Amino acid sequence: MLASRLLSILMLLQARGRMSAAALAKEFEVSVRTIHRDIDQLSAAGIPVYAERGRSGGFALMDGYRTKLTGLTQPEAETLFLAGLPGPAAQLGLSDVLHAARLKLMAALPANMQPNAERIASRFHLDPVAWFKGADPLPQLQTVAQAVWGERFLKLRYRNSGEIYGRRLGPLGLVLKGGVWYLVAMSGKSIRTYRVAQMLDVEVTEEPFIRPKTFDLAEHWERSSSAYEAGVYREEALVRISPKGMDRLEALGPYIAAAAANSAQKPDRNGWVRCRLPVESFDLGVRDVLRLGEEVEVLGPPAFRAQFAKTLKALTARYQS
Repeated sequence: MLASRLLSILMLLQARGRMSAAALAKEFEVSVRTIHRDIDQLSAAGIPVYAERGRSGGFALMDGYRTKLTGLTQPEAETLFLAGLPGPAAQLGLSDVLHAARLKLMAALPANMQPNAERIASRFHLDPVAWFKGADPLPQLQTVAQAVWGERFLKLRYRNSGEIYGRRLGPLGLVLKGGVWYLVAMSGKSIRTYRVAQMLDVEVTEEPFIRPKTFDLAEHWERSSSAYEAGVYREEALVRISPKGMDRLEALGPYIAAAAANSAQKPDRNGWVRCRLPVESFDLGVRDVLRLGEEVEVLGPPAFRAQFAKTLKALTARYQS
């Protein structure tokens, strides 16, 4: 454990340039005193690490020092070959860079690791786009990525609900969700999410954007995604569903399927259960529940049951004629 932490400290200092003892302690979930002991051991091993005092100080490696030691285990090296998504890399304009990086990684691996790494690369393919959906046309994605890499403000026009309006955004990061690219950015003092495919006339400005030091893209995305999902489903339907209908709920999405399973009551003698389904609105809820066919009965609320019955009546009249 100690040797692994010492190697990780060395790699972090090489990658980030300078880190405080407090930052290193937080990274490895140890005390500041433990970090000081680790730094002493690195120095004793001949690693040219030194301390800079002051508010912006910390530990750093001597200029020009690089280590070729990676400490990669075989499973770690193999996993790296799963990390390169060729489709998204091409959308970002990085397909050639990704190919070159994989060749260099392969060349750097010991001979006994190379066959398994090649096997991983040739036998696993990651496709992030859902079935029956093509990738968004993304003429602006590479420009947006340049602003993210270069920490520059973006000027653009954004299309939303049929309207187009101007925006000046501070780019915090790009997220690929279900084959769709989103930009998380600061608009004024608010952090918002924008679909890249809906951006028009994107321009990277010369104005630097200072990214908040405490912002964590993955943490923000997880939190905002959960809030979005909870906010979308504003209504709730009480239904009675057959066993076959419960199996079909996956077609409505994992959020609805989980809500149904968590609220399901004891099955009756025919296996039908009462449960609650979250719906965005009664209009959209009717369309969703219709996908379950004859395997569902809407019990409430009364307004939703009446709207569902009205829709079924209209469908019946159309097909009877």
